[in-house]
Amino acid sequence: MINQRFAHKAIEKGATGLICVSAGAGGHAGALSPFGFVAETRAWFDGPILCSGSISTGGGVLAAQAMGADYAYIGSAFIATAEARADQAYKQMIVDSGADDIVYSDLFTGVWGNYLKPSISAAGMDPDNLERSDPTKMNFGSDREKPKSWKEIWGSGQGIGAVDEVLPTADLVARLASEYEAAKKRLAATVSF
Repeated sequence: MINQRFAHKAIEKGATGLICVSAGAGGHAGALSPFGFVAETRAWFDGPILCSGSISTGGGVLAAQAMGADYAYIGSAFIATAEARADQAYKQMIVDSGADDIVYSDLFTGVWGNYLKPSISAAGMDPDNLERSDPTKMNFGSDREKPKSWKEIWGSGQGIGAVDEVLPTADLVARLASEYEAAKKRLAATVSF
């Protein structure tokens, strides 16, 4: 969910955990800072909370936990893994891109999300001058003129600057674990209570 209204609705409908989809997350993303979003959610919800948004390193996982989330939700970094069923060009675009290559727009699906600028350019559009979505004119049929969302316009989070190669998933998980332990040691060495 992207805000407290949706978080409360999810719990009312029977959810037992929440994913705080924060600013910087790939695909359909929120606009809230993860610091405020997780803290505000934790104030009323004691169940499992996952934090999503620009997390692509073990240090990011530790930061999510430090701010009150139980888990980190990592998406874009796993798109660029050998086993992911994403188009190879999509994987390479993630590797070649960084946070400045992400556009936040509601044009493609009517919902705000983060997309790779190069994929928007490849579809013949100017990523720096996108129009706003008009929900009354949204047409998800095959006769649309706009590129098919999620097929030709690729979502990605702002944390992709840390993704520098397509790896087997096991190698990415091992890297995240190693970075997590290094971040804990670095934090322990620099913080005194």
